[in-house]
Amino acid sequence: MTNELIKELRELTGAGMMDVKEALDATNGDKEAAIDFLRKKGSVKLTKKADRVANEGIVESYIHAGGRIGVLVELNCETDFVARTDDFKQLAKDIALHIAASAPLYVSSAEVPEEALLREQEIYKEQAQGKPQDIVEKMMSGRIQKYYEEVCLLNQPFVKDSSITVQDMLGASVSKMGENIQVRRFARFVLGN
Repeated sequence: MTNELIKELRELTGAGMMDVKEALDATNGDKEAAIDFLRKKGSVKLTKKADRVANEGIVESYIHAGGRIGVLVELNCETDFVARTDDFKQLAKDIALHIAASAPLYVSSAEVPEEALLREQEIYKEQAQGKPQDIVEKMMSGRIQKYYEEVCLLNQPFVKDSSITVQDMLGASVSKMGENIQVRRFARFVLGN
C-alpha cells in the first residue's frame, strides 16, 4: 500500500483517507477491489470535481483605470463557504482583470459558434492553397488552436503569468480549494462600443 495508491484512490472515489486505507487493507492492495469495497460501504462518490454541480459563487466586477473598460464575471463553486474565502475572491478578481486586458469572446472552445469556426477554417484554407493535404491539415489544426487561444478565455495565456493558461490557473485553484470551480459567463464593456 503506497502513498501514491492512496492518493489515486482518494481522487478517484472522493473517499476519506482512513476509508481508503481500510479498503486497501481489506483487499490486500487491489485497486479495483478497493473501489468496490468503498462503493459497498457507501464511502465513494465516484465523481470527479468537474462533474459536481457548481451553483454557488460570486459575481465580480473590475473597472479599469480611467473607467473606459469594465468587466462583470460570474465565478461558480460548490459551496458558499468557499465562495466567501479570500482565495476565491482573489481568483475572481484575477479573472476579471484578465478579461479586461485580453478581451476574450467566449468562455471556452465549446461556446464558439459553428459559423465562426467555419469562417476561420475557410480563411485558413485560402491561405494554404497549393500546399500538400497533410500539411494543410496540420496548419488547420494549429491555426484553430491559435484561434481558440485568441478568443476563448480558458485557452488564453494568463495575463499575470503567460507561462500558464487561465484553465491551468483554474485547475490549480480547484486542487487548492477542493471544489469544482467554473467561469459561468462574463460581460466586457468598452466605452463607446
